[in-house]
Amino acid sequence: MEKYYHYFNRQVMLWGEETQAKLQKKKIAIVGSGGLGSSLLIALSSSGIGQIDLIDFDVVSTHNIHRQIAFAVGDEGKYKAEVAARLAESRCPYVKVTPYLMRFEEFAEESRSYDLILDATDNLPSRAQIDAYAKRIGCPWVYGSVEAFNGQVCFIERSSFDAFKIMDREPAGIAAPIVMHIASLQANLALRYLVGQSVKKDLLYYLYFNDEGELITQKFNMPV
Repeated sequence: MEKYYHYFNRQVMLWGEETQAKLQKKKIAIVGSGGLGSSLLIALSSSGIGQIDLIDFDVVSTHNIHRQIAFAVGDEGKYKAEVAARLAESRCPYVKVTPYLMRFEEFAEESRSYDLILDATDNLPSRAQIDAYAKRIGCPWVYGSVEAFNGQVCFIERSSFDAFKIMDREPAGIAAPIVMHIASLQANLALRYLVGQSVKKDLLYYLYFNDEGELITQKFNMPV
């Protein structure tokens, strides 16, 4: 265990060996391995979570790479989940990442056990499926979305996802830094929850830059 605690030295300084060891026993699922998913996987696998299931059927395209930090030029055409899983395991020898190359609705046909599920998809219908699955297996999940210079995050335990209008629409462009910012907030909520620290549940954070370039955070209670 000496090598283990040396690898996570700065986190052990933050919350101690016992708390760090708890993370090794945690199992999470990340749905999507694109922009949000890449950043989430790197952040959480490097933090010491023992098992991560990564669900994504898509392959890397050239236009993905600028904001999807798990991929590099030359990865085009490869399955995102496989590339991202190999990267995460190469950076941290204490994590097992299992890629599932399938759509979430197929994955959700089986009930599995998780400590937490993280949304890294890009459309509301998929998030509604995650919400239904999470409630069916009795697991909280962390919602995240990005568009342009804006983003939303919510730790969902009891609240109803019906508050979002389920519809498909063409998204606006996305700036790469906001993707990493929103993923960072999701990852921090996840880590706090998994190590037993307090988190605000069923509270939607909406972040955006105003016309003067100031980052604004608004909070909304989600209906139960």
